[in-house]
Amino acid sequence: MASVIASPGVGLRHYPPVFLAPILAASSQSSASFSTSSRMAQGRKRTRDNNPNRGVSALRRTGLRRPLEMMKYPLPVPVLNPEKRSKVAVDENHGLWGFFRDKKALNTPEEHAAFGRPWVVEELRHKSWEDLHSLWWACCKERNILATQGYEQKRLKAGYGDAEILDRDKAVRRTMKAIKHTLTERYYAFEEARRVAVNDPEVNLDAEPGTQAYAPIYSDETALEPDYHVRSGETAVASAG
Repeated sequence: MASVIASPGVGLRHYPPVFLAPILAASSQSSASFSTSSRMAQGRKRTRDNNPNRGVSALRRTGLRRPLEMMKYPLPVPVLNPEKRSKVAVDENHGLWGFFRDKKALNTPEEHAAFGRPWVVEELRHKSWEDLHSLWWACCKERNILATQGYEQKRLKAGYGDAEILDRDKAVRRTMKAIKHTLTERYYAFEEARRVAVNDPEVNLDAEPGTQAYAPIYSDETALEPDYHVRSGETAVASAG
């Protein structure tokens, strides 16, 4: 309840209750502003940072704060007339020609569809290591050509050849899979032969190049054993007659 005090010559004055004195005293003080910086930093003058791109904006079309490097020579003018352009010498045997078939970017639909079947494992088992190596890199080259043709067809929006390229690439990948299968069979066969040769006393795995690694061991009994069976057979036949 507010108290009423009479002052001489002034009249009555209304004062708040005594229990509200702490709240009124706190509100009379200045409140701090909501900021993450300290009070000392707020009073300082804001300095410019060392960012050279500060104030550069593409939206507001504000340019750079430093001059660009310029040359005293004029810029070259493009030649629009094809007849006046300089001829560029191209090597006929350049390696990049390997990404094109017959030095053409695209093939006709008939050329896309003209391809054979993939190689099978039964046929590759009769090939030498050099033949398999050459066939593998021929498949890699063919896949590069197909990838180049597919990219050019999408870029030019040719509208044909996508299915043929996929079928041809599938056939090439089947051939490469058959080559891996053949080489895997030869690897296991070699490992099995090496395991047998380690325990064979007639095989010398440490033989020098040009020397005979297989040295068969013959004993007198082993050399005479076939003749003994022959003579025994002749004797048996003579006694039976």
